[in-house]
Amino acid sequence: MKFRGSKKDRTSFWIFTISVVAIACVVMAYIVSTSYSAKRPTANPIVTRDILIKNQVQTAISLLDGVNKKVLARKITLAQAKVEGANLLRELRYDNGRGYFWADTVEGVNVVLYGNKDVEGKNRLNAKSGEVEYVKDMIAKGQLPNGGYTEYSFPKMGETVAKPKRSYTLLYKPFNWVIGTGYYLEDVY
Repeated sequence: MKFRGSKKDRTSFWIFTISVVAIACVVMAYIVSTSYSAKRPTANPIVTRDILIKNQVQTAISLLDGVNKKVLARKITLAQAKVEGANLLRELRYDNGRGYFWADTVEGVNVVLYGNKDVEGKNRLNAKSGEVEYVKDMIAKGQLPNGGYTEYSFPKMGETVAKPKRSYTLLYKPFNWVIGTGYYLEDVY
């Protein structure tokens, strides 16, 4: 089919046609994007908290790196650095003071557990929560290249009843400690 008319009429026709097609494409893109947004799931709260606790452990480890630099500069001994690092972790908090850190040697001896003198200095490698040897699991997962997550039950600070918890642990090689923190599942939902 050949369009008959002046050059000006043909140009106007093509501009009109292209404009209609462009508007139709914009409308379709809007419809598709809003439809996708409505169906897109909200962020998974477990994944969000997992990222938070992993970042917190990495931050704690970067603070331990600062202590270890003193060892490398021969300003303090490794034993002194471990005491300083333990004191740092013992006092370190996040999440309005609810989040705390612990450290265990790879052999299972607890170094730090928020100042709990009944636990610190004791081997808890075979500690169980139900059937889960959670410390053994945290140490094993903490030694993976990117650390790992463990699910178990443990009492909240100052309480005696164990509640479901999820933790992230990562090995700090210079001290041979597995550093961890976690959250209670009831606090997520």
